[in-house]
Amino acid sequence: MNTLIVAERDIALDADGYLQSLDDWSPEVADALAAAEGLALTADHWQIIELLRRFHAQYQLSPATRPLIKYVAQQLGADKGNSLHLNRLFNGTPAKLAAKLAGLPKPTNCI
Repeated sequence: MNTLIVAERDIALDADGYLQSLDDWSPEVADALAAAEGLALTADHWQIIELLRRFHAQYQLSPATRPLIKYVAQQLGADKGNSLHLNRLFNGTPAKLAAKLAGLPKPTNCI
């Protein structure tokens, strides 16, 4: 089992680096996960992370790429809800990486 240390707390991660417990998520945990991926989170990242957390609260799942793009477009407009924007923000794997940073499970149909 992998762990991430944030504010002197051991956070349990699965083999793919996702949180084992959704309750362990915090903005500080998201920052630490992002740093491990070589990312510094910006306001644009946070907007998507917060949107994903709302999506998960409503549907109890992490969306794959196409539903994620569609949901972001519906909520934030086409300028943010498109694959170019999301791929740029999340290193070419928006559904997987954004879910990880949001403290959500890996989308079930992502490789």
